[in-house]
Amino acid sequence: MTRDEARRILKEAGVADPGGDVRRLYDYAMWMGEKIGGQDRDTPNSLTLTTFANSVRRRAKREPVSHITGFRAFWKTEFFGISGDVLDPRPETEALVDLALQAPFTRLLDLGTGSGCIAISLLLERPAATGLATDISPAALAVAKRNASFRKIDDRLDFAISDWLGAVEGEFDLIVSNPPYIAAGEMPDLAPEVREWEPRVALTDEADGLTAYRAIAAGASRHLTPGGRLLVEIGHMQGAAVSEIFRAAGLEDVAVQPDLDGRNRVVSARG
Repeated sequence: MTRDEARRILKEAGVADPGGDVRRLYDYAMWMGEKIGGQDRDTPNSLTLTTFANSVRRRAKREPVSHITGFRAFWKTEFFGISGDVLDPRPETEALVDLALQAPFTRLLDLGTGSGCIAISLLLERPAATGLATDISPAALAVAKRNASFRKIDDRLDFAISDWLGAVEGEFDLIVSNPPYIAAGEMPDLAPEVREWEPRVALTDEADGLTAYRAIAAGASRHLTPGGRLLVEIGHMQGAAVSEIFRAAGLEDVAVQPDLDGRNRVVSARG
């Protein structure tokens, strides 16, 4: 399969960026082909050609590129084990990481950690900090643990099965979360890459998209140090609703923060 043929196949399949995806899949195939060597970019070996053709066929079924390659770049590193067990790390979530780094912290709690991309990115930036990452999914925690070990911060990051704050003990000066915030009624409108391949439990609460925020707000004050910060990612239309939930729970300094595209992306508060 040539790259031109691959672009045509992906375009016909409705892929949004067929040219970009072909480049990424070809780079991945070339990397795999290095196992047997004897190639350059214009004369790939048999393993590269087979890997590339198989990858394009998978992508034509709208399987995400990150699931095919098994990794995704996020913040300043790459995260592995990206699959149907975890939410695919997204660029807009970097707004939460950036905001978290604008003030010091020593003890971090990441609720619903998934691949671990938020907690691990933050601890890599703050070598003296420690943290706890929780998830309701054992499979997701296994992915996060592997990523923490690969980045050599597993001695500073603990893991626990928890339904939001249900099994959490202790206090933290920073709590972060990217919870499922898509309302059940919005799920049919999602792109196939999201709707059919990512874990549904990480996308929607099967209700109004606000269930997780209510649970987090109800228990956050018990686990925040005085003046400690709470940062949560939101859907861009949820700023007012999540802010009201936080204020009703007694949290202070509630504010809505934008992402790089200027859309509401993070609600911040203090205990």
